[in-house]
Amino acid sequence: MTAQSWQLTRGDALIGTLTREGVDMFWTDCHFEPASAWETVRPLFEASRDSWRRDDEEAALAADQAIYEAELVLVPDDGGAPITEFLPRISEQTARFRS
Repeated sequence: MTAQSWQLTRGDALIGTLTREGVDMFWTDCHFEPASAWETVRPLFEASRDSWRRDDEEAALAADQAIYEAELVLVPDDGGAPITEFLPRISEQTARFRS
């Protein structure tokens, strides 16, 4: 059985691939394999992660809004409908999202 995976895209650019490793309540936990366009959005995810770790809710919510405004899309490898409304978290090779 093949693990479920999604292509994380922004427009025509491939940001990376998320491969499901498990589900934790409302979150889908994944392995993240970055593609060349990852560098264009990496600062957004680092800002979110760092703000949440500092317990700076205002900055964290602003960073999450910036991620949302980046118009990222998860395209399932199985041909299912693209996911456009989701909250992603990516740190190194670990990713999770809730939709």
